[in-house]
Amino acid sequence: MGFTLGAPRSFQLSPDGQTIIFLRSRGGTDPVTCLWVLDAGTGEERLIADPAEIGKAGAADDPVEKARRERARERAGGIVGFATDAACSVASFVLAGVVYVADLRPDGRVRELPTSTPAADPRPDPTGTYVAYVSDGALRIHEIATGVDRALADPKNAECLSFGLAEFIAAEEMDRSRGYWWAPDGTAILTARVDENPVQTWHIADPANPAIAPRAVRYPAAGTPNAEVSLFVTTLAGNLIEVSWDSAALPYLVTAAWDAEIGHPLVVVASRDQRDMRILAVDPATGSTSLVRADADPDWVDIMTGVPVSLPGGRIAWTADIGGAKRIVVGTEAEHAAGNAAVLTPDSINVREVTGTDGDAILFTASGEDPAAILAWSAGPDGLERLSPADGVHSALQAAGTRLLISRELADSATSVRVVRTGTAATAAPGEISMDSLAETPNLPAPRPLLTWSTGLSRIRTAILLPSWHAPGSGKLPVLCDPYGGPHGQRVMAAGAAYLNSQWFAEQGFAVVIADGRGTPGRGPAWDRAVAGDFAGPVLADQVEALQSAAAQSPDLDLTKVAIRGWSFGGYLSALAVLRRPDVFHAGIAGAPPTDWRLYDTCYTERYLGLPDADPSAYEQSSLLADAPKLTRPLLLIHGLADDNVVVAHSLRFSAALLAAGRPHSVLPLSGVTHMASQEDVAENLLRLQVDFLRRSLGIEAK
Repeated sequence: MGFTLGAPRSFQLSPDGQTIIFLRSRGGTDPVTCLWVLDAGTGEERLIADPAEIGKAGAADDPVEKARRERARERAGGIVGFATDAACSVASFVLAGVVYVADLRPDGRVRELPTSTPAADPRPDPTGTYVAYVSDGALRIHEIATGVDRALADPKNAECLSFGLAEFIAAEEMDRSRGYWWAPDGTAILTARVDENPVQTWHIADPANPAIAPRAVRYPAAGTPNAEVSLFVTTLAGNLIEVSWDSAALPYLVTAAWDAEIGHPLVVVASRDQRDMRILAVDPATGSTSLVRADADPDWVDIMTGVPVSLPGGRIAWTADIGGAKRIVVGTEAEHAAGNAAVLTPDSINVREVTGTDGDAILFTASGEDPAAILAWSAGPDGLERLSPADGVHSALQAAGTRLLISRELADSATSVRVVRTGTAATAAPGEISMDSLAETPNLPAPRPLLTWSTGLSRIRTAILLPSWHAPGSGKLPVLCDPYGGPHGQRVMAAGAAYLNSQWFAEQGFAVVIADGRGTPGRGPAWDRAVAGDFAGPVLADQVEALQSAAAQSPDLDLTKVAIRGWSFGGYLSALAVLRRPDVFHAGIAGAPPTDWRLYDTCYTERYLGLPDADPSAYEQSSLLADAPKLTRPLLLIHGLADDNVVVAHSLRFSAALLAAGRPHSVLPLSGVTHMASQEDVAENLLRLQVDFLRRSLGIEAK
């Protein structure tokens, strides 16, 4: 779990700044997550809901909820998500397909709602009168006071149809985990309708249990049909009003918002090649739409978490690539449409995520010249303000004079959470509270990475970790490169917790080198787009450059014994490295690698490589299969057989190609394991097996 059990997370700050709702288990070895609140004035914590007391802690989940957790990479159990009304007076959550509602006020209680089951994604309306949820593909509402429960949008058992859920690629690749949005007054819901009938059916088998039939999943591989997604304004009176836009040209529903400041829904849609993205305003009475803003890019338009967001006066905050940086732009609908939106952030920082608003202020995270540092900022009428220290990894929430600052620093593997009363509101007397973390401290030396830059043209941000017991100049160390190396995956960060696994490998006798090459986040649009049309060339070249620069800066690295390991894109990069640069990399471990990008999903793959039929060369040069005869180095493939993201066919086809070419290799199948490989015994033993493989492959003795 990365020593995150017992640490507070998933924070929500009430509009009056008085209450913080959050999740945390009861201790560092307890995987059951509970719901808590903290009084921002007194620092008093109250346990709201403990699944162990409710009796659902170990119960089986509804398959829909399990899929939602997998898409969100949620490793813990218990209450893994919650939603509140606008005032944060009630919260709802689901356990084992059953909906619960918690009164967050003092002396409030938790009660089970007699809803249809299994249920998923319960959300109170802004007034706290109803809880909406999804069951059997239908969007339903439950009136809390009366218990009346009814369907608002029902596919009536139609196959592969659902209302109110996010389709696979929205949850996996667009950071959209939800499929419905309440109106500010609670009288209607903007609802997605998903038709998966066009999507091809794949089967996830469990070879360890041959009596169990394979699980059928709808998986949209690159170049194949996606689910058809449409939108409806669903009123509580029973009306279903379809939202109209050119869905043939703009089939992707990226996100939506329905805030009181605007009064009508905003939806973000995109073309399949993701080069055209638009914000549309929806008339909830008719379903007609009008253009608010259009963004285009010759490669792709980025999806940014947290936008669009509404501000007082009907203004809308968005992000755009301007002057070589990702920047925040704000304006009314008319100003956006006319291209006159105001730019609030300078080109010296790259916006990473918008985390919320506080009145006219927009809270966001951003990186400057150093992508390893992610700082919390506020932008508004008073200008730009940095809310966090100048180093580390931070984010912030703020409301009515209360600021919540979540921080990780390089010198500490723990996450600190501070509640700061700024004194800027009548209800917020100045003061500061530290929120308790119950997480355990790792039983290994604290990581002390050397953060450096490569000396080549790319200036690759690199971290070097040595064993705590190693004295500089006392001898050469075998090298383990430990990258992710691709889009959305940053490994080099100014936070000690980011290096716990890598430091463990260092303690086994390795010098560990981690490099974030071109395509990794935080360094602006041009850096991101360096991998357009080619997943192999730039990312591999950057790993070689970073390794050679690290050896020049730390002479104890033995470049005659270099291994590389990684998971997902990092697994792909590891296999790529031993195939195409065996002169540099002498052994590789590839965990859950996407070896043939034609097998990976539409939204991610087509964003970077285009459509397979339109640009087959991009897929050919990025695939590992044709390179199988080149393997001359030891290679270990690891893959979970239950993986429905990077399906095991990737590793099996690659292994078959290696076998056909007569190339020895090892394959470790993980029965019942998904893409996360989060089971405690699996995760721990995988580390030990990898060390054994590396020692054998590089010809080194155990320390």
